[in-house]
Amino acid sequence: MKAANNILEVIGNTPLVRSHSLASHVESDILLKLEYLNPGSSVKDRPALQIIEDAEESGELQPGGTIVEATSGNTGMGLAMAAAVKGYNCIFVMPDKMSDEKIKALRAFGARVAVCPTAVEPDDPRSYYSVARRLAEETAGGYLANQYHNPSNPNAHYRMTGPEIWEQTEGELDVFVATMGTGGTISGTAKYLKEQNPDLTIVGVDPIGSIYYDYFLTGEMTEAHSYLVEGFGEDIIPSTMDFDFVDHVIRVSDKECFQYTRRLVREEGIFAGGSSGGAVAGAIKYAETLDEPANIAVIICDSASRYLTKIFDDDWMRENGFLDDGWGNSTVDDLLTAKGGPGHVYTTSAGETVARVVAQMKEHGISQLPVIDGNRIVGIVNESDVLNHLLGEGSRDDAIDGLIESQFAIVSPSDRTALLGQFFRQNKVVLVMDGNDLAGIITKIDFIDFVSSDL
Repeated sequence: MKAANNILEVIGNTPLVRSHSLASHVESDILLKLEYLNPGSSVKDRPALQIIEDAEESGELQPGGTIVEATSGNTGMGLAMAAAVKGYNCIFVMPDKMSDEKIKALRAFGARVAVCPTAVEPDDPRSYYSVARRLAEETAGGYLANQYHNPSNPNAHYRMTGPEIWEQTEGELDVFVATMGTGGTISGTAKYLKEQNPDLTIVGVDPIGSIYYDYFLTGEMTEAHSYLVEGFGEDIIPSTMDFDFVDHVIRVSDKECFQYTRRLVREEGIFAGGSSGGAVAGAIKYAETLDEPANIAVIICDSASRYLTKIFDDDWMRENGFLDDGWGNSTVDDLLTAKGGPGHVYTTSAGETVARVVAQMKEHGISQLPVIDGNRIVGIVNESDVLNHLLGEGSRDDAIDGLIESQFAIVSPSDRTALLGQFFRQNKVVLVMDGNDLAGIITKIDFIDFVSSDL
C-alpha cells in the first residue's frame, strides 16, 4: 500500500512550475518552486521538522515537552503539525502585524499564541524574540526552537530543498532567488547549489524597511522601519543568515509584493502569499537586468489562504494605497530624466571637518552630502545636523563623523518609482546608484513634482 505513515513523511518533493504570464516580457525562464504545497502550506515545514528531530536526538526536547518559538506564523505551523504527530505542546509568540488567519490556524492545532508589538527594538522585553525566550525559560520542559540561530534551519534546506531543485532542473540552473527572513532557506539551499556549480548566482529579496539590503551593500547596521508584507525581512542579523552565499540583494516594496501576489493567483493560478509575490517581483527585476536568458528558480513560500483578509481584500488594499496607479510603474531613471537627467553628486568623506562641509554646501547650494568611506556610502550629513552641532558649541574644526546619519536608502535607475514613497514616509534620503557610480539624489520635492505631473 502506497500510504505515508504520517503527515510528516509527505514534507518536501514540491513541484517546479514555469511562470507563463508574469515573466512573459523577459527571455529568462522563471521556475516557481511551489513550497505552499507542503502539508503545512509553507517552506517552513522543512526546517520545523529538522529542528524537532535534531532536538530529540540531542536530548534538548524530551517526551511531553513544550516547543516555544517566535514566529511570523509559518514556522509555527510546521512545528505545530510535527508536535501534533509527536505529542508535544506548543507556545508561539507572534508580532501584531500578522494576519488573523495565521493566529487562528495555530490555535486550531491546540497551540497557545501570544501576540507582541511589532514596533519595538529586538532587545525590548516586549519584543516577540524576548517574550519567546522568557516563556521557554519559565515553562517546565520548555524548548526554544530558535529558528533565527538554530543551524538545523539552514541544514534542512541543504539536505532537502537544494538537492530537489538541482534534480528538478537537471543541473541546468543559473540563478536561485529567495526572500530573506531567518536566512535559513536562502543560506542552506544556496550552499548546496553552489557546491554543485560555484558559478550559480544567488539573489536574495528584501522588503523596504528591513535592514538586509543596506547591510549587504554597506556592512553597516541601519535602523529598521515598519512594513506590511509578512514572513521576510528582519531588524536583526540572525546567525542562520549567511551572506557568503549571496551574490545580489533585490529590494521590493509592500505594493510590489501584494500586486505580484494577486497576479500570481489571477494569471498563473498559483495560490500563494505575500512573500511569494515579493520573491517573484525580485526575480523578474533581476531577469530584466540580464543580457542573456537564464534559468531562474524562485521559492514560492506559502499559501494565499493566510492572507484573504489582507492582500486579497480590495478594501484593505485600497485603504493602504496598494491598488494600481499611473506613476508607480515608471522607473527611477524616468524620474531622473524628468528632472534633467543624472548629474554630478557632491560627496564628502568620513573624517572631513565641519568647516569644509559647510564650505561645500555654500559653494554648491546644497543642504545634504553623502559621506563616502573608501568605496562605501556610510551615511548622510545635512545642514540641520551641522547647525545643531554649531549651536551646541561644537567646533568648525571637529570631524563630521558624529553627525553622519544612516537615514538613507539606495536605489538603482531600473527600480520602480513606487518604492520611493515608502522611503519618504520613513524620512530617508534616496541615493541613486548606477553600478558603482552615485548617479543622483532624489528629494521629496523631486518625487512630488514627478507624481503630480501625471495628475
